[in-house]
Amino acid sequence: MRTDSNEFIYAVATIVIAHFVIGFIWLWRKLNKKK
Repeated sequence: MRTDSNEFIYAVATIVIAHFVIGFIWLWRKLNKKK
């Protein structure tokens, strides 16, 4: 049971981190295109 909850927490953390990284890269590219 504990391993399942840990896997869920790791999955959520990975998705959140990936979302932030992709969003940051997209924003940076968008700002560079304006210049």
